[in-house]
Amino acid sequence: MTVHSFNQSFLSITLTQGSTDSLRKNSVTVKTNFHVDSEEKQIVEELNPGERVRILRKLDWHLLPFVSLLYMLSFLDRANVGNAKVAGMSKDLNLIGFRYNIAAAIFFILYSFAEVPSNIALKLFRPSRWIPVIMIAWGLVMTLMCLVDSFRSLVVARLFLGLTEAGLFPGVTYYISLWYPRSERSKRISIFFSAATVAGAFGGLLAYAIEHMEGVGGLHGWQWIFLLEGVATLLVACLAFFLMHDYPETAKFLTERERAYVIDMLKQDANDLATHYHIRFVLQAMKDYKTYIQVLIYMGLLVPVYAIALFTPTIINELGYSAAHAQLLSAPPFIAACITTILVGIYSDKYKTRGPFIIGCAVVAIVGYILLYCGGSAGMSYAGTCLAAIGVYPTIAVDLAWAGSNAGGDLKRGVVIAMVIGLGNLGGICSSFIYIDPPNFHIGHGTIMGFLFLSILLSLFAMWDYGRLNKKKEAQCQAEGLTDSRSNEFKDMGDDSPLFRYAI
Repeated sequence: MTVHSFNQSFLSITLTQGSTDSLRKNSVTVKTNFHVDSEEKQIVEELNPGERVRILRKLDWHLLPFVSLLYMLSFLDRANVGNAKVAGMSKDLNLIGFRYNIAAAIFFILYSFAEVPSNIALKLFRPSRWIPVIMIAWGLVMTLMCLVDSFRSLVVARLFLGLTEAGLFPGVTYYISLWYPRSERSKRISIFFSAATVAGAFGGLLAYAIEHMEGVGGLHGWQWIFLLEGVATLLVACLAFFLMHDYPETAKFLTERERAYVIDMLKQDANDLATHYHIRFVLQAMKDYKTYIQVLIYMGLLVPVYAIALFTPTIINELGYSAAHAQLLSAPPFIAACITTILVGIYSDKYKTRGPFIIGCAVVAIVGYILLYCGGSAGMSYAGTCLAAIGVYPTIAVDLAWAGSNAGGDLKRGVVIAMVIGLGNLGGICSSFIYIDPPNFHIGHGTIMGFLFLSILLSLFAMWDYGRLNKKKEAQCQAEGLTDSRSNEFKDMGDDSPLFRYAI
């Protein structure tokens, strides 16, 4: 590492060590309820609710479209193996028995265990450097997947694709939490995650078009799917070096007045909790039982998400439609899921609740899987597929907002998000092996309903537990006379701080 790059890394760490640290160095700190200087306090008081909305909207336009594009490419690249299978890959690579399932599942092994280290690296290096680098890595793997000519080479390629893609989803989810207060995150994560549903719809339409390139350049249609989608990722990765913004403290698109407001808004939302790196915050996340409750909730929701992404073309194909029509008919369920994902995220933020929305959406998904399990007409089964997608996809964004909002402190929040996504993604291995009994797929549909019921029960427990802890903290604050003016005393306690309140 050169001296210049070391200095850049050190500067990026320094800039993330507190929402107002960089401002404090050049101003006199005055004791107030939230320990902001008088100039910042005046700015905050002058901005009315309409100004707050305008600033948040400005953040949205500068951040969300591009990170949503990144995730759309990520999900497209990991799930296109399902489209490739229907497009002839299964025959050309002799994917008999469980071979396709193994190739789909192998992705999640390194993917799951690389997410926590990746989020720590994101904290230590600038997002505008770390995220484009991992994009280039997985874009190269995706592009070179067009050269696979056997089951063994497909498995190796999928293994490395999982390793290189691991950092994007938890990284961007954490990245969003560095820009928005807790009450504003669900709708933003929903907009970001809706890119997965767009990828599902677009993937089917794109695969239908690319299939017609069969034989061009000596490649099969399914090989062109890998090649073109990989090249698209590489092109966008190069743009990411220039289009990604790092932190509010360094955002050039904000005025000084807007920057001071965003920094103070985040500081107040965090209850003055620590933002610097220390190993104890990593251990706080790993030792907290609430982290593992959220892991299991997320896993119960993610198993159906990956099953839908990997097997929807196959399920529709088994309903009697041709391979080409199956690619096209896989789009509408994802389009419907995109709309509901955004709407649920908006209303979850509006009512500042998470658990009830997860439970409600999971029930809708279960109804869809009941229709699929009963296996009546093709129309009824297709309606079940749509309901399953509409119900499942919105839960992911809301659950991640729930897990992130209830982890106190920047680093702990980053580690918790990575653990929830990383360990939860082990459920993707299960998703890859449950659709093994065509044409009705009773094992797959029944297994997914079981996972959804697990998420519902654990969500009910989490809601009760968070409520219990909030009442306990309120009683402690009243008994000891604790107010926000003493928040600095609990800076390193994370969400164990008596001033921290959990979202329900």
